[in-house]
Amino acid sequence: MTDRISSPPTAEVPQDETRQWHALREGAVLARLADRAQIALTGADRHAFLQGLLTNDIASLASGTGCYAAWLTPQGRMLTDLHVLEAGDMMLLDVPLAEAGPTLARLDQFLFGEDVQFADLSGNIADVWVHGPAAASLLDSVLTGTAGLAQWEDYRNARVEFGGEPVVVARISQLGVPGFVAYTSLPVAAALADALSASGAVRVSASIAEASRIEAGYPLYGVDMTEDTIPLEAGIEDRALSFSKGCYVGQEVVVRILHRGHGRVARRLVGLRVAGAVPHRGDRIHAAGGDGPDIGWVTSAASSPALGAVALGYVHRDHVEAGSAVRIVTTGGEVAATVTTRPMPRGVQ
Repeated sequence: MTDRISSPPTAEVPQDETRQWHALREGAVLARLADRAQIALTGADRHAFLQGLLTNDIASLASGTGCYAAWLTPQGRMLTDLHVLEAGDMMLLDVPLAEAGPTLARLDQFLFGEDVQFADLSGNIADVWVHGPAAASLLDSVLTGTAGLAQWEDYRNARVEFGGEPVVVARISQLGVPGFVAYTSLPVAAALADALSASGAVRVSASIAEASRIEAGYPLYGVDMTEDTIPLEAGIEDRALSFSKGCYVGQEVVVRILHRGHGRVARRLVGLRVAGAVPHRGDRIHAAGGDGPDIGWVTSAASSPALGAVALGYVHRDHVEAGSAVRIVTTGGEVAATVTTRPMPRGVQ
């Protein structure tokens, strides 16, 4: 079977995209990975209310801190992921755009007299994402009220200003380099992005942002994670789950997998180096030899200026070891691939 595997030359990456790829690793870039929506929560009971719903420790969040979390079904599968930012007098939930309506509906469904109010901020605020080792210094240079952003830990946040207008800035790293997001009104967001660009931030294409995300092994909900995903399968447990908090929806399933199953799940999300053309989402993954059934599927794929064709995909637990040889069935034939760690080793060319 392996003699049928084709390995056509990887498509050339345009020179401008190569420059963008290097700018991410050496300077700063402007790039949004996906459309998101924001929900504001106020009220004295907001921490306790979310503590029983989300996977991370919301009760411990002090003003200016935050966390990444998931909302699960009772069966332990994901309904959405969330960036949670506590600002002192309110909490900001950042969710995938497609999940904003369902998330608001569930919040309302679970509200039983607690002192919690929530509001959809979609259409009122926008997000500006800046990534790279120079991102902090660029933001420091254009925002008023920041100091030492480079020393911030992930999810630290603060209210600052740009041109006298209010901005909430938070550190959220997604691409293997320091990353920040600024939330503000739509007209101010456009002006802020222009100011950052004028100060040296490079606007990158969607394809380079996607390739960099895949290299960093950062999964997106709605793409690499769906309503069929258990957080342990996606490998987000280290940053999305608290193992010391009290009960939350879906916790029983997660605990059973961890303690009775020793963390073993049927499949896991892995990185893939592809020796050929870029595959497509949904392409099936097979073991390198034989004619057996597929062992998984591709969830994301792109062309990297440094690594060629790269992808994320789920494979059966017997094939998750880095270095495992697999093959991907594409519309143009079969291509060989190798399982890698997440993030992908940068020294490998």
